[in-house]
Amino acid sequence: MRDLKYLAAYIAPILVFVGVYFGGVVTLSAFVFAFILVPILDSTLPQSKRNFSEDEVETKLSNKLFDVLLYLNLPLVWGGIAYFLVGLVNDQYTTFELVGNMLSLGVVMGASGINVAHELGHRFTRGEQWMAQALLLPSLYMHFYVEHNIGHHKHVATPEDPSTARYNEAIYVFWIRSTWQSYINAWKLESRKLRREGYQFWSIRNRMIHFTVVQAIYLAVVFILTSWQGLLAMLILAVFSFLLLETINYIEHYGLVREKKKNGEYERVSPKHSWNSNHVLGRVVLYELTRHSDHHFIASKKYQILDHQEEALMMPFGYPTSMLLSLFPPVWFKVMNRKLKEGN
Repeated sequence: MRDLKYLAAYIAPILVFVGVYFGGVVTLSAFVFAFILVPILDSTLPQSKRNFSEDEVETKLSNKLFDVLLYLNLPLVWGGIAYFLVGLVNDQYTTFELVGNMLSLGVVMGASGINVAHELGHRFTRGEQWMAQALLLPSLYMHFYVEHNIGHHKHVATPEDPSTARYNEAIYVFWIRSTWQSYINAWKLESRKLRREGYQFWSIRNRMIHFTVVQAIYLAVVFILTSWQGLLAMLILAVFSFLLLETINYIEHYGLVREKKKNGEYERVSPKHSWNSNHVLGRVVLYELTRHSDHHFIASKKYQILDHQEEALMMPFGYPTSMLLSLFPPVWFKVMNRKLKEGN
């Protein structure tokens, strides 16, 4: 029964449907859940450092429930988008309801969309990789599939990684730098991969070209079905959702640096190169993303068996609270720079 705790990750997607249906202040429910209720509960519930025994790990890896819980996010995310757009086309929203629905849906596109895509993108089966790309599509961030897997995991906590926030770098500067450089890096990484495999840049095997075409078709379909109003709404939602991702990127590695050895190579990635959190509810709704050090140690390790690392740097707050805190740079610097000096 403990494994069913991850059903809590469905609360926000379900609240999107509830918000569209009932309207009014209920449209804000998923947003309020993510950034008010979860932070409050995270601050009151006990944290857990518990790791699993070898037998427990084997049991969890053999239990397909954990995979199914991820897969169900695909119809939930796309269903929420479709349901929202139907209401938009039928002109059923007041201005307040439109804003509320978009804030809630944006949260779901980030948490149940991009975050789940991140987990599935590290899997080896073609079906799971396809699902990862499908979940990245509405956020127009399919290049993340290339840059994160090939670039970020190799260069994390170095100047070569656009997704690592520098010491005293405000989040608003980071958003621009990381978003732009990550996109450019994805093209460069894919080009190098093709050259190694003996293919030209303008090849049918170029995934970045595939992603660009698919995203263009997606926007064209949205426009055809919903006109300019729907297209504009989905563009705004895409930006909002990928900025949520970049905010998580910001807090995950803020100010952390791998030392460069005499031979010019960087030291191996270790638990001290990621910020972690053991706040229980935040862990559940983000599918254990907050045990980030262990994820960087073995990227393909499934979320349900990620371990707490004693050497890991621990945030004073859960991830949702830390995301909110990062929006106020002076406060963020005061809290996190002190944590950096303390070493934990």
